[in-house]
Amino acid sequence: MIRIPFTKAQGAGNDFLIIDQKALALAPFPAWVRRICDRRFGVGADGVVVISIPPAAPTANNIAEAKVTIFNSDGSEAEISGNGTRCAAAYLVQMGYGAQISIRTGAGQKYLTLLSREENRFVFEMALGNPIFSAAAIPFRPSFPGPKLPEPVVGFDLPLASGLRKVTVTSFGNPHCSLTVEHFDWDWQTLGAEIEKHLFFPRHTNVEFYRLLSNHEIEVRFWERGVGVTLSSGTGSCAAAVAAILNQQAESPVTVKTLAGDLRVRWEANGISLTGPAEIICQGEFFVSEELIHATTP
Repeated sequence: MIRIPFTKAQGAGNDFLIIDQKALALAPFPAWVRRICDRRFGVGADGVVVISIPPAAPTANNIAEAKVTIFNSDGSEAEISGNGTRCAAAYLVQMGYGAQISIRTGAGQKYLTLLSREENRFVFEMALGNPIFSAAAIPFRPSFPGPKLPEPVVGFDLPLASGLRKVTVTSFGNPHCSLTVEHFDWDWQTLGAEIEKHLFFPRHTNVEFYRLLSNHEIEVRFWERGVGVTLSSGTGSCAAAVAAILNQQAESPVTVKTLAGDLRVRWEANGISLTGPAEIICQGEFFVSEELIHATTP
């Protein structure tokens, strides 16, 4: 049996298990990622964040630098998670690093600033850079011939089992498909699952359903790629806010109301910034059995 130390954290209800790369005795393969994220047979989480920290001792004066690799609860790897990266920043600050954090993700280098701290609860502002609008880069590939897609892809008629639905397609290093809705009293979860694996998204996609509340406020429900329904999503909140702005339904800054609290998205000339909470919940050890180590089920 192998013991893997972990720290559990949550950002606006999106929970993650943070594991120091140095503590890993084996690579994070899908079977044990699924097991540790299982809410009955494991610790329970929306995903795993493997963090690699330089060997230099923590200091409050210099910018903390780290690298993260993020896995969804189904064992697949994600390019980035806004909430997960914020949780990783909270982990670093708790270790003794200062208020300026630099984290390399699969979607590039991200910079975070600690705005406040109260014991194990933190608030960060995170610079995400500019949204990606190129259909090829997202990637978004309609399977029928036609004119070149506009950039950004706004108001595209996505063919679904229930008919055409207008969507806005963006990326923050991970793909997003955002739809406007009047309310959430319907089976949006089934539609989210259908869109996630739509053939127009070769790497699958995250899905956001957003409802307008005012020019600066939207309410959102999230279907995350490789996870399913989550209480919130950092990049999903940014994608929904950007979609509302592109569709001339809202203006920056946008407060995104999720099932677990508010996130704030600001879109300026230098890109998107996301402000939200992160909380360190607990620490422990996960036991990886020989049976699980030798599991080969994808």
